[in-house]
Amino acid sequence: MRVPGHDGLYVIGDLNGRALFTHMAKYQAAIAATDILGGDMVEKHLADGPGSPRVIFTEPQVAAVGYTTAGAAKAGVTVRVVDVGTEANAGGAFTGGGAGTCRFLIDEAKGVLVGATFTGSEVADFLQAATIAIVGEVPIRRLRHAIPSFPTRSEIWLYLFNELGI
Repeated sequence: MRVPGHDGLYVIGDLNGRALFTHMAKYQAAIAATDILGGDMVEKHLADGPGSPRVIFTEPQVAAVGYTTAGAAKAGVTVRVVDVGTEANAGGAFTGGGAGTCRFLIDEAKGVLVGATFTGSEVADFLQAATIAIVGEVPIRRLRHAIPSFPTRSEIWLYLFNELGI
């Protein structure tokens, strides 16, 4: 968060143009404060930029983390796109989750999730698991063993794995 050429000057939040969200400004503030206090929170990651979670709080909601198909193409990442319905599982049916979509982008070369976009009722709650998978670069084959409980809307992950054939 340091301003190049100005030791001791930091810019967080909207002013640095990285990820224009309140939750990302709080994250960036933690990085800057840790640095000011002599710590080191910096490592190579996707969290600050394409890996930042974002939500449009409408009804239905639109929630995303990581790349979109256009963003992946622009970054030169070859992805496999998997689309499943948000109501495609028992949790969606029981909660009245309503119609919506889940789009998962898998980096074919690395075998990791690099993007997820969800539409539907209360889908913002889907973001944390996807954010962990993307920022942590959890291999899809390992992620397959993080089993969602039944009957929950989190079962959308099982539909992703079924579509991938794992």
